[in-house]
Amino acid sequence: MKTKLYFLIALLGIASWTACTKDEETEQVPVVKMNIEDSPINGKVNESILFSAFNVNNKAYEQEWKLDGLVKSNAADYDFTPLAAGIYNIEYTASNSAGVFSYKYVVNVGIPTVPSGPGSNSYVTKVFEFLPGPGQYTNKTLGSMEGAKSLEGQEGAVSLGAWGGYIVFGFDHTVINESQKEDIIIYANAQFNWAEPGVVWVMQDANANGKPDDTWYELKGSEFGKEGYIRNYEVTYTKPAAGGHVSWKDNKGNTGVVSISGTGVQAFPNWISGNEYTLKGSLLPSTEIKPGSLITSFPFAWGYADNAVGGDKFDIANAIDADGKAVSLSGIDFIKLQTGIQANLGILGELSTEIMGVADLSLVK
Repeated sequence: MKTKLYFLIALLGIASWTACTKDEETEQVPVVKMNIEDSPINGKVNESILFSAFNVNNKAYEQEWKLDGLVKSNAADYDFTPLAAGIYNIEYTASNSAGVFSYKYVVNVGIPTVPSGPGSNSYVTKVFEFLPGPGQYTNKTLGSMEGAKSLEGQEGAVSLGAWGGYIVFGFDHTVINESQKEDIIIYANAQFNWAEPGVVWVMQDANANGKPDDTWYELKGSEFGKEGYIRNYEVTYTKPAAGGHVSWKDNKGNTGVVSISGTGVQAFPNWISGNEYTLKGSLLPSTEIKPGSLITSFPFAWGYADNAVGGDKFDIANAIDADGKAVSLSGIDFIKLQTGIQANLGILGELSTEIMGVADLSLVK
């Protein structure tokens, strides 16, 4: 009766045999050769890595492959294709009554990037989504998909309507997060005493499918955490029976209306089939709006679209996650702009963020 223990270390990969007390003449511990013996392994999104295990001593055993603890295969081969960036743990085991052989891998899959080149456009090149809040320009050119698409590859003009109205753009390349530099500029029509601040969100194409279906990160601005700033805010707008004012209710128990001059004007987006729709995002304080014979809406210190004269610049390093914690992004592929304040400005109508251009600062000449 003998007990054997074998160890094999190949670079950072770790293979081990654990033998049980057993009559050697009846059964032996599995001896397995792996086709890949390196670890960690650098992988790419949507590119497969074929892992294989070869039976060296021709002894019978059961085998399995686990991905992050979940069994994925009981064959000798495992074809692993990462669908998103991340760190993956893969473990192979072969076992019989004599013992167990195991081998572990760590696969690092980085965020995919699309490098800029001589033909890259400094401006966003594609509109993926456009859903404005109710407003004086909604359903007109400025508040329609036509207005949204006017910003593809150039400067144009679009209105996002009342709070929560948003637009999602994509670049034709990855905007790199350059160290201690502002990376994006958003052009609008803000004046020194008239700003209609919008919240900016960014996204990496982590699954490399060319669609904005990964995680949105808010770019923190000067009002983050102040009184009147609310995350996870929601407003539901209800379609009026015959045009005119659009009523709303939020998830904090508040109600109000988006006032529209002229009862025959329908400010509810005419492509929405239902009688109501809900918008979600971050609410900014209305503290800089000053009533009077001439209503003013002064800009915030920094960090919002349609906020400063001449355009607003943004640093991707200000990205925060759903918990408000800073996140490190190597670059971004998509950007979402959203009206940030719910306010009735009297004869001037609703506060609605207007956008005239979105560009990668590193390519702006």
